[in-house]
Formats: sequence, structure tokens, C-alpha cells
Amino acid sequence: MDAADIAAGRERWQQRYDSARTRDADFTTLSGLEVAPAYGPPDGTTYPGFERIGWPGEYPYTRGLYPTGYRGRTWTIRQFAGFGNARQTNERYKMILAAGGGGLSVAFDMPTLMGRDSDDPQSLGEVGHCGVAIDSAADMDVLFDGIKLQDVTTSMTISGPAVPVFCMYLVAAERQGADLSKLDGTLQTDIFKEYIAQKEWLFAPEPHLRLIGDLMEYCHAEIPKYKPLSVSGYHIREAGSTAAQELAYTLADGFGYVELGLSRGLDVNTFAPGLSFFFDAHIDFFEEIAKFRAARRIWARRLRDVYGATSEKALWLKFHTQTAGVSLTAQQPVNNVVRTAVEALAAVLGGTNSLHTNALDETLALPTDESAEIALRTQQVLMEETGVTNVADPLGGSWYLEALTDRIEAEAEEIFERILALDPAPHPIGPMTAGILRGIEDGWFTANIAEAAFVYQQALEKGDKKIVGVNCHTGTVAKDLEILRVSHEVELAQKRDLSARRDDRDDVRVKEALARMVAVARTEENMIPAMLDAVRAEATLGEICDALRSEWGVYREPARF
Repeated sequence: MDAADIAAGRERWQQRYDSARTRDADFTTLSGLEVAPAYGPPDGTTYPGFERIGWPGEYPYTRGLYPTGYRGRTWTIRQFAGFGNARQTNERYKMILAAGGGGLSVAFDMPTLMGRDSDDPQSLGEVGHCGVAIDSAADMDVLFDGIKLQDVTTSMTISGPAVPVFCMYLVAAERQGADLSKLDGTLQTDIFKEYIAQKEWLFAPEPHLRLIGDLMEYCHAEIPKYKPLSVSGYHIREAGSTAAQELAYTLADGFGYVELGLSRGLDVNTFAPGLSFFFDAHIDFFEEIAKFRAARRIWARRLRDVYGATSEKALWLKFHTQTAGVSLTAQQPVNNVVRTAVEALAAVLGGTNSLHTNALDETLALPTDESAEIALRTQQVLMEETGVTNVADPLGGSWYLEALTDRIEAEAEEIFERILALDPAPHPIGPMTAGILRGIEDGWFTANIAEAAFVYQQALEKGDKKIVGVNCHTGTVAKDLEILRVSHEVELAQKRDLSARRDDRDDVRVKEALARMVAVARTEENMIPAMLDAVRAEATLGEICDALRSEWGVYREPARF
């Protein structure tokens, strides 16, 4: 790019920056030096390829979505939390909000993630252990007791039974007297990544896509601020993928959901802004920053050039980040504070929109109140003390970072072409969807992730890659940690409460609502209103999911050797 074009870009950025709102804050260094809100090539110089880097808030958004960077608004501190029963988790939420958290993120226990009630035989021993147990709308009432859902953004990390859980959230908001059209938050709902990595599905892919399409239509019409899909790379990376695989598989899934919206007749300019993303921030500092920058650039280009988006917000890739759980070690767990801080800094320098920082003890158990507070304070130290919010994309233009961004982008583009080639036959949703579904059925994704994980494990065992406290610097004076333990009484109490609620409800109304929901499933009618009626009648999550399992069957991954 020649000097005139660079100067014109700088002027456009300056005009947008001047017209935007910035926070009332001190944007100087610790020593009091004034710093500019963004930096670029010196005046009068040329920079080949600068159009791929650009200015903050300008296509291709390599340097961030906003001209002000974090001067306009800092990232949302959104700590992931859930354990035991709804009352216990409600107390943790109030602690997080009181300590400065900017939004809520709900972790569900394994029975809930699998669409099972707490008294299901398959739930035995798992109730409340990896998240909060939610059996019905009554539990959701307790979960958010004293927290106005209309005033707080709420993220829910669940995919298989995401739609009925979302309906319980809506009913809880109704009972608070909220205006549902003003609710704001994010539902994960990303079923593709379940087949690719996490393995928490209920049905075959097609019925799940039916529900997701209905959800997209419903939110588009009724709850325009709510984001019905958070396309998740986090679990793909935690399963062992490389950074480029995480990026490519995640964005491919996102393109599949864009095709789903288009197949429903929705306008890409109105539904695409409701798609958000969820990435892992791993320990390789510069690789992660490059990954986030490449993600924005790829998404903007493909949405514009392939899917016909024309509005700026439809081109924006907004993402939440969580520091890498898989990087935490049981050995010398206090070292995890350092790992988490480095990973969080990478997410921030990569321009994350919201962030969860893991607690030091999460490789052993759910976090204690003390370790959860340390994780929260890690973000606040970065935000308040380090100066990283002063300048947008401060590493932009670094020879190393720009080369790494380009390389990861190129790897991702090669992977997209391989996915599209997996099934070139026409599909009613779209070509990327066809490739994803074929890759799921053939085990293509899982095989590639397994190979990447194997290569990394070999490097660890040979000592080529190092983990402090595991395969190097293993001596320590640290003592064992006190960890959070979820009492078996939680499961017993949850079962008693569930039994009492079943006794108190109108069973005829429940059965009629469930029958109506199944009847709608056999048509092309949107299923959300019928499911809401079942939830209002206090049908349980297991009852709703079992009714749909009876209709659609269950999915079992094909055996592979």
C-alpha cells in the first residue's frame, strides 16, 4: 500500500475515533507519558500489504472492530460458574457481580448437558459436580433469584439441550416481569462442535439443526439483542487440535450456521450479527494473538465475498475467550495463576470482547471462592494496571506477528477447501454444511484432532516441549490445595425437590403440552412456542428431551479403528 492510501486510512480512522465515545480514564503510561490510541506506519512511508492489516474499526478488522479499541469499552469480565444446586450457584453469581464481574456465564452439570433429569439412573453420582443442576424452570427461578435478567447479559454454555434450557431461561425472565424483547445474552447451541470434539449431543445432526434454525428465527423476530449461537472452538482446542485447526473448524462451523440462516430465508445482514464465537486462549502467546486477528479477517472476507453480507456489523466477528483449561497442571498448581495471566493477556491483545479466566485449582476440582476471586482479579489487574487498554492492537505491524497471522490464515483457508471437498454434492442448507456433516460421519475431524494431540504428546514425552512442574523443574515446596467438594447431599436434595415439584404440578397439562410439542416437531412450524408452553407447565428437561428422543431417535457415533 502506498503512502497516500495509508494516510487516507489514518484520516478515516481519526475521524471515526473522534466521533466515537471513549471512557473517562487515564490513557497515559505509568510514568505519565501520553500515548496515541492507535499506531501505524510513519507518515509518508509505504507498507506492502498494509491493506491486510489496516486500522482499528475498519475492514478487514484485523486490528479490532472498534476505532477506539478498549478506550471505548473494555472487554466484559464474564466468569464461567456453576456447581451444586441453583441456590449455591446463585450465591456465587452474586459474589462475582459484587466483585466487578460484568456478566454471567452458566456452567451446567453433566446430566443437564445430556438432557437428563437429576433422578435419571444415568445421572447417578454426577448431579451438581461439573456445573449446576437444572431440571425445570423452577430451578432457573432460583438460579437467578435477586438478579434481574433484563439488566444483565447471561451466557449459557450448553448445546445438545440448549433450546429447552433457553426456554426455561425465558420463562424465568417472564416470572420476573422482564420484557423478553430486551433480554441480552448468548446461548452456545453449537452442535457441530459436539460431534467434532465434546460429544454432548442428543440426536443425529439434522434434528439438532432443525431446532437451531427455529431458535434463530425466534430470536430474530422476538429477542433481537439475544445471540442464539456461540460457535465454539474452545472445546476443539481442548481436545488437542492445533491453533489453525481450532480456527478453521470453528469458522467452518460458523459458515455452516450462516448457511442455515440463509436456508430459512433470513437476511444475513440481520442474523449474522447474532452469531458470536468462543475461542481458547492457549499458552503460546504470539500464536494465540495471531489466531484471533486472523479470525476477524477471515470472517469479514467470507461473509462479504461468499455470503453477500453488506452491513458492517454482519462482518464483525465478536468472540468470548476462555483461558486454556488443558494447560493447567495438577502438579504445582499455583503455577496455573501465571499461565492464566499470560493466556488472558494474549486474549486481550488479540481483541477479545469478553473473557473468562480459569482458576488455579480447576484441574483438580471446581474452583473455591478464593481461587475464583484470584481468577477474577487477574483480569482486573490486566484491565486497571497494565496499560493494555490504552492502545488498539498495540502489536500491529510487528514483523513476527503479522507473518504469523498470515500463516495461520493460510492454513485455515487450506482446511476450508478440504472440508468443502469432503462432500461436493449439493445440500439443502449449503456446501460448507455438506462438508461438515460428511466430516462428522466419516470421523475426519476427530482423526485430525487425535493426530495433532498425539504429535504434541510425543513432543512432551521426548522433552522437546516443556511444561514446568511436569517434565521440567519438578522440585517443589508447595503443599496440597484445599479443593471444593460437592456433597452427595446435593444430589439427594435435588431429587427430593424434583419429586415435590412433580407432585405439585398439573400432570394433565404437562402431558398435553409435551404431546403438542411433538406434534409440532412433525410439521415445519417453529417449535419454540410449543416448547415454552411445556416449560411453563413445569415439564422437566428430561421429559422434554425424552419426548424428542422418542420422536427423532438417539445418535451414536460410528465405531472406528
